[in-house]
Amino acid sequence: MTTSYGTNEANRQDTIVANGATKIAALKVLIVGAGIGGLTAVIALRKEGHDVQVFEQSAFAREAGAAIHLAPNANGVLRRLGIFAESFGANSMDRLTEFTSSGEKQRSIDLREPNKQWQHPWHLAHRIDLHNNLKLAATDPHGKGSVQIHTSSKVTNVDPMSASVTLENGARFQGDLVIGADGVHSVARKSIPESNFKPFGSGKSAFRFLVPRKLAQEDPTTQQFLQNDGELLIWYANDRRIVMYPTSNNTVLNFVCVHPEAETEEQSGENWNQTGDLDLLLKVYSTFDSAVLKLLGKAEPGSIKVWKLLDMDVIPSWTNERLALLGDSAHPFLPHQGQGAGVAIEDAAALAVVLPMGTKPEEVVERLKLYQDIRVDRANKIQAHSRLAGGDSDSHFKIDMYGFTNYHFGHDEYDNATQRFREWQWKRKPNLYWRMPIAFGPMPGPRQTHLGVPRNGNESTFTTASIKFKTSRTLLQNLFPPGRSGWRFKNPGTIAYASFSQTTLGKMEWLGGSGYNHIGLYIHGVEYEKKDGSTVSGSYLPLLFENLTDPIVSGREELGMPKLYTSIDVYNRSKSYRIRTGWEGAFWGEFHLEDLAEVDPSSEKGAISGEADAGILAYRYIPKSGFQNKGLSAEEHVIWDSFDAATTTPRPQKIYKAGKASFKIDALNWEELPTLHHIISRLAELPVYEVVGGKVVEGVGVPDVSTAGPIE
Repeated sequence: MTTSYGTNEANRQDTIVANGATKIAALKVLIVGAGIGGLTAVIALRKEGHDVQVFEQSAFAREAGAAIHLAPNANGVLRRLGIFAESFGANSMDRLTEFTSSGEKQRSIDLREPNKQWQHPWHLAHRIDLHNNLKLAATDPHGKGSVQIHTSSKVTNVDPMSASVTLENGARFQGDLVIGADGVHSVARKSIPESNFKPFGSGKSAFRFLVPRKLAQEDPTTQQFLQNDGELLIWYANDRRIVMYPTSNNTVLNFVCVHPEAETEEQSGENWNQTGDLDLLLKVYSTFDSAVLKLLGKAEPGSIKVWKLLDMDVIPSWTNERLALLGDSAHPFLPHQGQGAGVAIEDAAALAVVLPMGTKPEEVVERLKLYQDIRVDRANKIQAHSRLAGGDSDSHFKIDMYGFTNYHFGHDEYDNATQRFREWQWKRKPNLYWRMPIAFGPMPGPRQTHLGVPRNGNESTFTTASIKFKTSRTLLQNLFPPGRSGWRFKNPGTIAYASFSQTTLGKMEWLGGSGYNHIGLYIHGVEYEKKDGSTVSGSYLPLLFENLTDPIVSGREELGMPKLYTSIDVYNRSKSYRIRTGWEGAFWGEFHLEDLAEVDPSSEKGAISGEADAGILAYRYIPKSGFQNKGLSAEEHVIWDSFDAATTTPRPQKIYKAGKASFKIDALNWEELPTLHHIISRLAELPVYEVVGGKVVEGVGVPDVSTAGPIE
């Protein structure tokens, strides 16, 4: 086994070559913080095949937290990652009911019907259950990639340039990128220039605690609040509110009681583990309905937590070199829309999308910038929504809660980030070929793959049969674009030359190794006078028939070639070559080359068109769309230069000259040729004064015609 190493500081193994096969190496990802966002990032990045190390300052010995909203936008990501919250006790959010502080019901909304408009369910989960299941998925020994979770490992410094982290004990770890998922008091954020903002109090604090549902159901006074499963209840006063909703299969009630920060200043801190006081809780809400107070009184005194609701200004950047922030470290939310964890989960999904397996270490910096571009506007907007939703009831703001909900829930970050990543890749390749339908990206064809990689036609094969004849210049001239000046023959006589040339192509990479046939009329000795008075000359191509849809469409839209469909049957034997053309069983053309004899390949020119002209000329007409919009939308005069500038040059291997060549064109009628009669009848008008010659050329190397373009 041969090993080749990359050039980054970690001296990582970029590719492994074994038994002649190249294996793309995984990125080494360091994640600071193992909260919901950090663990979701582990799962998503491991699914891409990367190797992840996580540094968590806690010991995971006793997890804290109450309930959490898993709205459809967050659930969509989790379910793609194999996390189904209903499997560990999350219950659906079925109803929203609002009261005044005195207990007067304001409205009750059945959410089961509206929920049908979302692709994914809206769940109310226990935060600890969610965290535990994320840990199980993140550490799945059967998953792709690898993971190490270092607990009791406090990160004190992050170096964005070297993608390294240093722990409190002095240990240093290095990777290809660092993700800061370490919350509102982020250490990683200190390594983002001009982003070391301090969180500040929003003016509100919150009590948070859980109550067994059974306790409230057994009390005649409080059982009125438990008539429906999956019901979220809110009691509003001017400057405070109580939010209650069930979790754990509707067996536990979660309370969040938001109030002015000053009223619990002595007890509240900036973390979730600050113990609150039941008597103080009841005092803060003493003006509320007595039944609600009795409900609050069922909280176990030691279980109440109280903390300040922190806000933070929008930071100027989430990334620096090979460091990116995620979740609260980048955009701490107030809890009033229940989207803090959800948006962190979305961040993790976007990171995984822009860092697929195969991403090289040297590409990490720009990919992280792309991640920020994808996520920053949405995160900032939801952060602003959360501030508005938490305002006091006498606020002057007009709050469009339905608009907020639609914006939050009607989003799938995997779909969004995937499309943004596609568009970013497309923009980095400005020479891609585009044709309808463009929503699916650049169209693969003879000139490029879907990803813009040029095709190689060096080994493709061609067999071209040409019949050159003398005919009427005036009739050929009528096949120039009507009313378009600038087109003329180089010689003024009434006799001109043209060729019917048919080619069979094979071993075409862009067609999976298969091929197709085409046949066209090439009018020789034509020139076009440009607006500046200079001229270009070549063989004019009024039409080209092909027997396969893909080359017809690509040639018409990408190159401006006048392509149409016809069936093309070829009989190729040692002494004769015959072609028959038709439409749905109605045959309009017969082309025969007989008594073929091999000649020296160097004695003949013009293998493709049957003439050694400098290039092929064509006219492109683009009509307006819609029946009522008849007329010209755009036009181009097109030239395909000689093979000198092409990526592939045809290499004739055998040339056969015909002892006798002839062709016959039957215009048939409109019933027999309903789409082609107007064309074939014009071809049938051409007199054949003399068949000048016929030949068959066999060779290798088919150019991609990428030299075709506007004359001026």
